[in-house]
Amino acid sequence: MSYLVVSATKAEAAHVPADVPVVITGVGKTAAAVAVTRALAALPSHDDLVVVNIGTAGALRDGMAGLHEPVAVLNHDLSADALRAFGYDPQELFELREEAAGEQGVVLATGDLFVSDPLVRDELAQRAHLVDMEGYAVVFAARAFGVPVRLVKHISDNADETALEWVALVDRSARVLADRLAEIMSASERT
Repeated sequence: MSYLVVSATKAEAAHVPADVPVVITGVGKTAAAVAVTRALAALPSHDDLVVVNIGTAGALRDGMAGLHEPVAVLNHDLSADALRAFGYDPQELFELREEAAGEQGVVLATGDLFVSDPLVRDELAQRAHLVDMEGYAVVFAARAFGVPVRLVKHISDNADETALEWVALVDRSARVLADRLAEIMSASERT
């Protein structure tokens, strides 16, 4: 098994070992989709490859903390109902159950909106548990290449006014993410 690690920022991947390939996408869905597509297109083979997206996420529900591997990801700032009304499939939700050993029921919402408004948080909490800005795009690009993908997210904030403290909190998350990545890679070596 080989891994392509994807992270939005260098700060989130700061503690990934230097010998592990990491794609730093930049922030947002477009940047993530382009970077992952470029990286996968450059590889000679995708046999036994798994994309692992590590990163921080905001908690949309009170009391959530720690590390999570979502079982589904949705594109939260897409006019999905309107597109369906026009006869198009917006593919706004991807189930990841077959691809990740995730927690039952944890859903990640991805959008280009940096969520720090409690009203936006409350609306998103009706559909998801966590929020980020790249996960959906990483999954979309990996699936286009037929490559399995896992999302590993560490809660850095509560997707409210505290989200603006992300810069001060990201190193703690990066350490936890690197530890979980090491566990994932070690487990595949044993099997």
